[in-house]
Amino acid sequence: MSRLPVISSKRVLTSSSSSSENGQDVAPASKKIRKDPEPFKPHAAATIMGCKRPPVASTRAPVSKSVRGVGAATVAVGPSRGVLKQSVASTAAKGGNIKQTSGTKAGGGGTTRRHAWDLKGKVSDMEDKIRNYQTKFKSVNQENDALKGTMIQNKLKVAEVEKELERQRSQISEYEKELQTLSGVRDELEKVSRDKSTLQIELSNLEGKYRVCETVRDSQATELETLKMKLSVQESTLARLQVTIRDREDMVSSLKETVALQKDELHAGEMERRRLHNTIQELKGNIRVFCRVRPLVDGGLSKHIQLPASDITTITLAKTEESHTGKTAETQKNYNFNFDRVFGPMASQQEVFEEISLLVQSALDGYNVCCFAYGQTGSGKTYTMEGDEYEKTRGVIPRAVQQIFRAAEKLGAQGWEFTFTASFVEIYNETLRDLLYTGKASKRPEHEIRKSTNNEVKITNLTYESVSSEDQVLGLIALANQNRSTAQTAQNDRSSRSHSVFQLDIEGVNAGRDVKCKSTLCLVDLAGSERMMKSQSQGERFKEMTAINGSLSNLGIVISALANKESYVPYRNSKLTYLLQSCLGGNSKTLMFVNIAPEPDSFGETLNSLRFASKVNDCVIGTASANRK
Repeated sequence: MSRLPVISSKRVLTSSSSSSENGQDVAPASKKIRKDPEPFKPHAAATIMGCKRPPVASTRAPVSKSVRGVGAATVAVGPSRGVLKQSVASTAAKGGNIKQTSGTKAGGGGTTRRHAWDLKGKVSDMEDKIRNYQTKFKSVNQENDALKGTMIQNKLKVAEVEKELERQRSQISEYEKELQTLSGVRDELEKVSRDKSTLQIELSNLEGKYRVCETVRDSQATELETLKMKLSVQESTLARLQVTIRDREDMVSSLKETVALQKDELHAGEMERRRLHNTIQELKGNIRVFCRVRPLVDGGLSKHIQLPASDITTITLAKTEESHTGKTAETQKNYNFNFDRVFGPMASQQEVFEEISLLVQSALDGYNVCCFAYGQTGSGKTYTMEGDEYEKTRGVIPRAVQQIFRAAEKLGAQGWEFTFTASFVEIYNETLRDLLYTGKASKRPEHEIRKSTNNEVKITNLTYESVSSEDQVLGLIALANQNRSTAQTAQNDRSSRSHSVFQLDIEGVNAGRDVKCKSTLCLVDLAGSERMMKSQSQGERFKEMTAINGSLSNLGIVISALANKESYVPYRNSKLTYLLQSCLGGNSKTLMFVNIAPEPDSFGETLNSLRFASKVNDCVIGTASANRK
């Protein structure tokens, strides 16, 4: 820091000479040199600052005059002091022997100090020193000029750096637009413009980020090339797929035409299936009779009931009779009956239902279908129609409902839509009762059987529930079983004391074919016939027995009138026959189960039931017609 004032003082003293020699203003260069962290070090200046001032005052004026005569009076004052200080310092260092740097040599060859009167020699010495200092001063000026050139170069470099900075800013702006990940560079550049002292650090950071951007750009370029290749592959694949799609569209249109034709064929096939199916049912008879033998309570087979293994339509009752006179041995009398199907004691619920499943299917085809169970008390009618809650032991009613809903779902794929309405009524002591009624018993409404103009039988004030699933119907059946009238008799611990009638009204619509159908599935569990001597009914049970036997007798009368083709059929004699008029009158497919008890003491009731069933089997009614539009 002590060197800079020396250089500047020399520059001030010689401003006139330096300006004339270089033709430039030195003052700006001095300002630049002050800011240079490592300025030039002139050796002459260091030597001058280290010397002491000589005590020769008498020689100062002559030296000044001789220097002024040269034209560098201002310069000579400063350097002369420096030289004298150097001489005194060197004399002190050598023990007082003062060397004469540029004087006359003595006669013996040594250096002697000039005498005080030798002013000319002293002036000569001072001029040599001044020339020496001028030489050094010129070298310093040259160094200053070199520093000026260096400063100009630095200015140019700074300008270039600023230009480079602006270029970097523009590039960074572009990178900021292209890459959102460099959004923080803008803030850093603003900091650089506010604080130039951190420019190099910021520039190095920017260069690093620039290299990162270059790397990212290179990677993106590589990725872009990869994507272009993938795009070209995808375009070729797309073109191929478009061709495939056009081919598939042509194929789909062709398949649609084929599907439409197949739908027409399917509809025609469905209608033909219905026609053939119902033709088969008509050939089997519009009133069909199945016989089912209940197994013994303790197992085994009854001796008086014979079921041929080779014939599933025949049943034989064998009765052993004693001779009245006693002269002849016991004789056996056989009663043979033929029905559409006979089920032995070991027949399962599934096996029984499979025989009537085609008949249940006719209900979806638009035909009225009726199935009822007949027989004495304790012969298994309710088990046949309703069964138990387990899957294997479920009866005809839950299985028929399950088949109806599953078949309706399959027909839905062909454009059919079905709606179902269920009702459950019982005939108790010739009185109609709603088994689905859930109100107070004191407010139970009265019911009557009415016929509409199109001969449809309806019951007034009856609960008709709209159902859409099998579970809903099974819930209604469970509710009806709770409300049904049952009681204990000598023949059965839980005997049905009424006739229960379950009806499922079916309406189907095929909007695409403009076809409608309407039918009713009627499933009846008749009360059991019984004899007073055997059932030992008394009081209310006797009244119930009388009503049951009376309605069953009227059913036999109606069947006989139909079998004999009489002009008048007494349907109105009982509520049972009046309610089943549409099922027995001709426009229905009817199936009767005759259930028989296997015990020997039930031989008479069994024989009567089989005779009644045989009469029904011989009955011929008109051909049923489908309710289709």
